[in-house]
Amino acid sequence: MLRTAATYRASGSFLYKNCFPSVNCHARSTLITTASSRPSFLYARTAGSKLDSIRFMATTTNTVPPTGTTGAASGAVKNAAKDKPDSRYSSTLLLPKTTFPLRSEAATREAGFRQRCTTDLYPWQRENNPGELFVLHDGPPYANGHLHLGHALNKLIKDFVNRHRVMRGFKVDYRPGWDCHGLPIELKALNELKVKDRSQLSPIDIRTVAQASARAAIEIQKKEFLSYGIMGEFDNGYLTMDKDFETRQLKVFYEMMNKGLIYRANKPVYWSPSSQTALAESELEYKDDHKSRSAWVGFEVEKPSKALSDVLPKDATLQAVVWTTTPWTLPANRCVAVHPNLGYTLFRVSNSASPNTVYLAATDRMEEMKKRFTLPAADESGAISAQATLEPIGQILGQDFVGATYKHPLTAESLPFIAADYVTSDSGSGLVHTAPGHGMEDYKACLSLGIEAFCPVNNVGKFTAEAGSDLEGLHVQTDGTAKVLEILAEKGSLIQEQAYLHKYPYDWRTKKPVILRATSQWFANVGSIKEDALKASESDKIVPESSRRRLEGFIQSRTEWCISRQRSWGVPIPVLYDVDTDEPLLTKASVQHIIDTVKEHGTDAWWSMTTEELLAPEYRNNGKTYRRGYDTMDVWFDSGTSWTMIEEKMPRPHLPFVADVYCEGSDQHRGWFQSSLLTSVALTGKAPFGTLITHGFLLDAKGYKQSKSLGNTVDPAVVINGGKNLQKDPAYGTDVLRLWAASSEYTKDIAIGKTILTQVAESIRKFRNTARFMLGNLNGFKEDQQVPYDELARLDKFMLAEVYQFSKNVNAGYDEFMFNKVYTQLQYFTSTTLSAFYLDVIKDSLYSDSEKSLQRRSIQTALFHTLNAFTRSIAPLAPHLGEEVYEHYRDCFVAPQPTVFRSGWLDAPESWNNLQLKEEFSVLKHLRSEANQLLEQARAAKAIRSSLEAAIEIQVIESSNAAEDKTDKTSRSSLGQLLESYEEDLRKLFIISDVTLARPESNGGVAKQTETNQENVFVREVLVPRVGSCRMVLRKATMHKCPRCWTYTSPEEDTLCGRCEPVVAAL
Repeated sequence: MLRTAATYRASGSFLYKNCFPSVNCHARSTLITTASSRPSFLYARTAGSKLDSIRFMATTTNTVPPTGTTGAASGAVKNAAKDKPDSRYSSTLLLPKTTFPLRSEAATREAGFRQRCTTDLYPWQRENNPGELFVLHDGPPYANGHLHLGHALNKLIKDFVNRHRVMRGFKVDYRPGWDCHGLPIELKALNELKVKDRSQLSPIDIRTVAQASARAAIEIQKKEFLSYGIMGEFDNGYLTMDKDFETRQLKVFYEMMNKGLIYRANKPVYWSPSSQTALAESELEYKDDHKSRSAWVGFEVEKPSKALSDVLPKDATLQAVVWTTTPWTLPANRCVAVHPNLGYTLFRVSNSASPNTVYLAATDRMEEMKKRFTLPAADESGAISAQATLEPIGQILGQDFVGATYKHPLTAESLPFIAADYVTSDSGSGLVHTAPGHGMEDYKACLSLGIEAFCPVNNVGKFTAEAGSDLEGLHVQTDGTAKVLEILAEKGSLIQEQAYLHKYPYDWRTKKPVILRATSQWFANVGSIKEDALKASESDKIVPESSRRRLEGFIQSRTEWCISRQRSWGVPIPVLYDVDTDEPLLTKASVQHIIDTVKEHGTDAWWSMTTEELLAPEYRNNGKTYRRGYDTMDVWFDSGTSWTMIEEKMPRPHLPFVADVYCEGSDQHRGWFQSSLLTSVALTGKAPFGTLITHGFLLDAKGYKQSKSLGNTVDPAVVINGGKNLQKDPAYGTDVLRLWAASSEYTKDIAIGKTILTQVAESIRKFRNTARFMLGNLNGFKEDQQVPYDELARLDKFMLAEVYQFSKNVNAGYDEFMFNKVYTQLQYFTSTTLSAFYLDVIKDSLYSDSEKSLQRRSIQTALFHTLNAFTRSIAPLAPHLGEEVYEHYRDCFVAPQPTVFRSGWLDAPESWNNLQLKEEFSVLKHLRSEANQLLEQARAAKAIRSSLEAAIEIQVIESSNAAEDKTDKTSRSSLGQLLESYEEDLRKLFIISDVTLARPESNGGVAKQTETNQENVFVREVLVPRVGSCRMVLRKATMHKCPRCWTYTSPEEDTLCGRCEPVVAAL
């Protein structure tokens, strides 16, 4: 058992009464000195023959512990007889006493504190906090499946913000939301229906199952969020499928329509054949190594312009060289674009099978043309034939052949050459195949010329009959491309096929490539409001500031937003169409009638009611027949209008923003952040957020992106509750998960793994250890027993100065939303400020002074304020730990609160900021470190075992000027003055039995030097920069050991020292 106790001591634990109730133990000081190279604690106590208490908490030192802890424990047994405990005085010592456990056993204990700091706290603060309303608006996660670690990180960051505001007295409004519509949920519903022929399903069938699926997922996710200790109005959150939400969303559509921001157009949009719907830019992800079968094609010029005819040889055939990375779009070709001011060359090719064929390409691309007309060798060596040579015939400008026509390489239609400024000679041939049904630049170039978009591709990505019988039914990106290339080769139009790796958009849900396809879609005109949106966000606080450029870049690059989707599970575009003309009925009366219908019956009415019922009364007998459209709104339009809930329920017209904080991942710069900003500015003229917080994504411990396919994801439920094998995946509890999030620099991508979690768990153990020491020594203390600040000891005033600085730093971290800085401050404060210094120094007084002595009460006053600062600082990050600590000292307060979150925020008055004390203790701590080095030397030489066996003489070395006039106190070195001022405190600071000062002699201002060759005398020269120099001399203490406090300060053996005698006598 001695070995066990020594091990606990060495690892930094501290044990309490009755930890080992039946263990006999007769070793105390030996156990202390062998378990650490420096006695971090003053005492180990015993009562009788049973272990009453073993050394309290381990404090951090700058020394390296000796090797062989087991040997140390063995040595303790050997010396037990020499150091038998003195049971006469053990009951007179004021040992720490608390029921606060060292081990958190978080997986079971946290549940006991959760309700008070979550479901009970939220409504209380909303009703009772005196401050202003603070709204953190939740970006809704998808109501689909279980939560992953990214969800946890996001919700925890928000909870840190909210809890900090609650403790500062704000009325926090936080309503968790869920994004309920969209393709993933619809696909899940279709799978659940298990119907082979999905065409037999009605939209209502799909919507009913999708809604049930979403609600089931919400209940699962709600429980998981609550297990993270998230505080919020979970019973009154918002769902994008709720009737009131959908009604507000349609009102946004109505208002934007009235402002002329909503329109319908048949133009190219990103289309996902795998999802069978249009996609917005925010629903794409780009693959950098997409491989295309690009083609160099000859377009035969049918009617050259006069300028072309002038340079073209008689009887020659002219082929315009065109390069395309999407050969499947060639059936939709409607013109070829050239740059009007670009030079073009007509040339012959040396290896051409037809000597009368002349080719046309940009002059700057002639070197590229040599490569494209050089054919591979016929043998199997892989070599190529001699490079083709080009014979220039003439040059013209692009503007000189605008208006000429060519034969379509597949259909032989006569089509024109047009001018376009976007054509360059950086790549390709300088002539651009233009298909207005498959590209936005193409569409815009053709629009002003009256060339309509043509798109012979259906919703599953297959050619329609309009593409020709050879192509009909073929998938454009696979066998359709192959067939186009085959036909081109047969017709002699294919110059060369080239494999081409490039960046290409993919559907972010299905992970399959998309196409650009012209369909009739609904759009929001972003171009007319984006400058207002940028201006509205200028004054917003954005964390990190670098995110501002990213958000602005996405907004500036947009001119329109495709808001329609071809799905059943969503909010319908509220438009009816004339059956004969396909003209939309987009009027105030019509849309308002639909909104009123949805408000009463929900959006299912769009599919369940008759068209007559959906039609406003004034249009029912106008001689026209209408049909409803079945497009639904982009889910970003759903969630992007969620700010309307705040405007409706908690309007704050005096503020230049709607919600105080938005916080999501960096992918939302082109998603929810942007859609919210655009819709809010369109309707209110102000940004939806006052502060925008962006966090990164998750990496594994090796720095790889977490992915299910890689098997490197971390399940937050496993972190909290443990895995199947608890040895491999221990149950860390919620606070470890929370402190991992707090410790992370979340503005970048964040790593997590077993090693990282172990480190966080160790940090929380140290936090508990520190709190436990303070709790144990505040036993019996009451708030009204505090010593006034002016009567506090200087050490305790210095501690309050440290609390002041700690509180200031913590406040800055929370105010800047940099929770990793708060975590770092907590680590430094507990390990360095407290454990390594203050708590180490005060133990002697706490244990041995009279219970009601001014010195002990002064220390307890400082401890009380220190524990308050620690508990309140850590509570927003680790609420269960904060509650548990507060529970164990709430009786110290005159007016205890039921939860730490109602106890107020950090209270560190400016009067505590004593700069002079900080400067003085900076010097004293430096001297303490030097004294520790001397103690190590003495231990290594086996001159002492415990630091209490030592006494140190400090010989001050004065400057020569000071020595000339010793009568002038102002000339004395600042170090000498400081040491004289603190002479009575030095032995406690050094944790030794005596410190004496040797005043300078007349010989040049140097105190009488000590012979360094004396046995068991250790000397160290000390320089304190900008303060002075001294010499430290360590000897064994000359007085006797006090049997009560163990300091060597008793005048006779086996008698109490001058401090302990009156304390015992008064008992």
